Amino acid sequence: MRAIFAIMFSAIALAGCNSDNEVTGSIESCAKQLYTPYNPKDMKQCVGACLACARGIVTTCTTSCTLKGAH
Repeated sequence: MRAIFAIMFSAIALAGCNSDNEVTGSIESCAKQLYTPYNPKDMKQCVGACLACARGIVTTCTTSCTLKGAH
């Protein structure tokens, strides 16, 4: 029984480790095309870039930008 729980826990943990199809830096280059110069610490620019380049929604983009230090 413990082995089953261990296998299930491992499967759940590994399922969270799937890689995104996003190429590293692609959002950054997209943001630089939208805003010249791009300042990731500017809340409006950060949220705008998240919405346009990462196809996010306002709530998650605002939270993400706040966690990254934007004001």
